[in-house]
Amino acid sequence: MAKKRRPQPQSAAPQIKDGEVPVVGAREPCPCGSGRRYKACHGRRAAHAVTELVQRPFEGLPGECDWVAMRELVPAATAELTLKGGLPEGVPSVTLATVLPMAWPALRRDNGAVLLGLQNDTASGDISRDLADTLQRALATEPGNPVAAARPSAEGPRLQDLLDLNAPFEPTVHTGFEFWVENAENATGEVAASLERANAAAIPTARIPGLEGAYWCEAPEKNHLRWVTAHPEEQLLDALARLHAAGASSLGEGTRLVGSFRAHGLVVPVWDLPSAMGADEVTKPAVEFAERLTEALAAKTPLTADERRARGGLTNRQITLS
Repeated sequence: MAKKRRPQPQSAAPQIKDGEVPVVGAREPCPCGSGRRYKACHGRRAAHAVTELVQRPFEGLPGECDWVAMRELVPAATAELTLKGGLPEGVPSVTLATVLPMAWPALRRDNGAVLLGLQNDTASGDISRDLADTLQRALATEPGNPVAAARPSAEGPRLQDLLDLNAPFEPTVHTGFEFWVENAENATGEVAASLERANAAAIPTARIPGLEGAYWCEAPEKNHLRWVTAHPEEQLLDALARLHAAGASSLGEGTRLVGSFRAHGLVVPVWDLPSAMGADEVTKPAVEFAERLTEALAAKTPLTADERRARGGLTNRQITLS
């Protein structure tokens, strides 16, 4: 009976620094020379790095609050992306989209333009790295083809490495998904039917001008304002509690601050609005509330008993989406 091959002693293994170990197949011998398979050696560390959850994946990007809103709140929206060093030859534009047909991670149009989908399941714990990997593959995809999902390398770039961090980020909210196809007004057959089905499921949504991350949406029984904020959570909850206890947390008659939720490391306060209150009607009171919030955030005095009770109520109603 043949003897089992023993792993090469660690002392005999070549000295390779972790950063120099290349990625190979999971069942192949690890290039570090340990004699173990890659998945049981350096591959284990790489897999852990890829799956480790990044709490604020969009931190450092211009418009972080709007990135979170497009990921979690907005049905149909797009935003033009600016790459560091400019666009590659043959790529006229790169556009972020809330969602793409068939839940494709990305799409390379016939004219070479790239659409990058944001509302997709991700292969790792870092949405930014997943999207960067998809973007890189989309830029190299033949025009006229979608881009399949894939697992990124733990050492791969993130969006913060690929995008121009000085370029503005300005989402455009759409009433439907006509941006999926060129010349959507001339769509027929299955394409037209798919657009009709997608549009019917989209909740009417509008961006509040002047407030990054604030979005109005229409619901069957009551409308809502949801505002993704970048303020530190504890400081924000204190400020909301101060305003709530003072009767200054509403957005007008028939409105109510009902709580908040966390999404990708940010806190999102939510207001119930009357069905008759549209995006235009809520804009002015929302901007005025933002001014009151700025003052409350600057307060340094300890919370009063009423304010502590208000804070406890807000905290008890808080949930986490991601």
